[in-house]
Amino acid sequence: MTDFLSLETWETHVPLMAAGYHRSLAALVDALRRIDTIYPPPERVFYALQVTPFDAVRVVILGQDPYHGPGQADGMAFSVPEGVKAPPSLRNIFKEVQRDIYNGEPRAFSTDLTRWAKQGVLLLNAALTVKAHKAASHKALGWHALTDRIIAQLSASREHLVFMLWGNHAQSKKPLIDAARHLILEAPHPSPLSAHQGFLGCGHFSQANAYLVAHGSTPIVW
Repeated sequence: MTDFLSLETWETHVPLMAAGYHRSLAALVDALRRIDTIYPPPERVFYALQVTPFDAVRVVILGQDPYHGPGQADGMAFSVPEGVKAPPSLRNIFKEVQRDIYNGEPRAFSTDLTRWAKQGVLLLNAALTVKAHKAASHKALGWHALTDRIIAQLSASREHLVFMLWGNHAQSKKPLIDAARHLILEAPHPSPLSAHQGFLGCGHFSQANAYLVAHGSTPIVW
């Protein structure tokens, strides 16, 4: 069964989790694992929530679903384990960080984005699991009800968060966010198909840091 360690702050703040909805979903996924290969592994399904507690969130980056290739999904949107080749979207994210934050100077970035998560960057996929080699295969499993509620609860009960919405799917979540209380940054998805249509050059990472500093928080070390 999936490990629920360190989800207490989310269960306290998100009524759907307090009611045990995430546990029912995890049990369903565990049953599906008997017949299908599913990513990420059980202990990593809720990793994004475990490493970034509710009250620690400062930035939210929304993804669609986990990577569906072997060894890639680690429980955080866009992240892969250290030593795994960076997928194209993550490479473009690093390109923009390098351009936006480090003036284009070469940097060695770890593909494991836990370092961001520990600074309050919630790397949240809309669906927390996926069937091997089948993108969006768990989009109707029930995860969206949970992750939509997480986004809405963060918006309603916190102030001065930064929401990065990259691509049409992430931008469809915009109605869940109170733009009067938070900064919403929108750009095309960082995938090779759309990165050159406005993601590269968007400046989201410096804009996020400027907003955090302006509201009394420390900048993220991207």
